[in-house]
Amino acid sequence: MSAIAGALRELLVRYLDAWTPGALHGARGATFAYGWATAPDAATAEAALRVFAEFADRLRGRRLAVVLVGPSAGSLGAPLDAVQAELGTPPALSVHTVEGPLDERLPAALKAAGAGGAPLLAFLDGAGPASLAAAGSGKPAEVLLVSGTGELPAPPMPLTAHVELVNTSGARLVTFATTAGKGLEAFKNALWAVDEYAGVRYRDPRDPEGHLLDISLSPHPGPLRRELLAHLGAAGARTVTELRQFTLTQTVYRASDTVRVLSALLTAGTVTRDPERGRLGGDVVIALP
Repeated sequence: MSAIAGALRELLVRYLDAWTPGALHGARGATFAYGWATAPDAATAEAALRVFAEFADRLRGRRLAVVLVGPSAGSLGAPLDAVQAELGTPPALSVHTVEGPLDERLPAALKAAGAGGAPLLAFLDGAGPASLAAAGSGKPAEVLLVSGTGELPAPPMPLTAHVELVNTSGARLVTFATTAGKGLEAFKNALWAVDEYAGVRYRDPRDPEGHLLDISLSPHPGPLRRELLAHLGAAGARTVTELRQFTLTQTVYRASDTVRVLSALLTAGTVTRDPERGRLGGDVVIALP
């Protein structure tokens, strides 16, 4: 297993830990789809099932469909049956494997699973436009898309975040997209909670200098400092709330990292605030001197 693959799997597991209870609360059903364009990763499918098994008590009166789509999907059937037997998963947790090209088969597979109009999370490796469009049928709809670096994908959800996972063997681009602001916050929290994997670091694909960041619960603030200053220079004075939203949607950082960086900038006299004193609340206006 490559270090990047391991980091991606842990990121998915950490996000599923946050997504699953919310998706099953107040909804009669939810769908998780794992799709790939080249070859399946049985360990990823198994890891997802193990997360869902931890929430078996939330499935009473509800359903959770796991849809696996891509070439050689049939090879996952027997191993995952064994995992379900080991975990004792309830009938409300169903697994469906659909073999064939991802873009061709995913839309029909999601429709057959009743994914439309209910919570849907799709983890897609190498998906095209048809798969992304199908992933947007959920309410709310969320997608974790893994692709090669280069042009940033544009999923049909309004809130997106991009981050590159980099080590000496290469890089993969992760795009998270959602229709719900809470989902984006949860993804960022999961992103920075991932354990360190040998040599794997993050890079913001929108950072023109391409700085590499160590994975940490307290990430290095340098790139965010530069991005906030550039944003203030281009857009003018902004409230703390507006700057938190900028951080969440336009950088690899969490919204909560904004206040930490702004406090340092204020102490250094690099920016000003109005009013000058008091708590650094959301309505405080930040500007360049």
